[in-house]
Amino acid sequence: MKQTFAINGMSCQHCVGRVEKAVHELPGIKKVKVNLKKQNGVIKFDETETSAESIVAAINETGYEAKVL
Repeated sequence: MKQTFAINGMSCQHCVGRVEKAVHELPGIKKVKVNLKKQNGVIKFDETETSAESIVAAINETGYEAKVL
């Protein structure tokens, strides 16, 4: 599944890296593309291994505010 997430609070490429690293640590993540300018991320993942809610939680734990678009 491919899903877009709004990610608020990012201000630099370091922020993008933190979000991408946190999401990649989840099981079933295929691809992560975070866009600083658009304040969002497009994530491709296996629904049988992880969920959109788990991805939101992982991003929120890094200190940013995420929600499914």
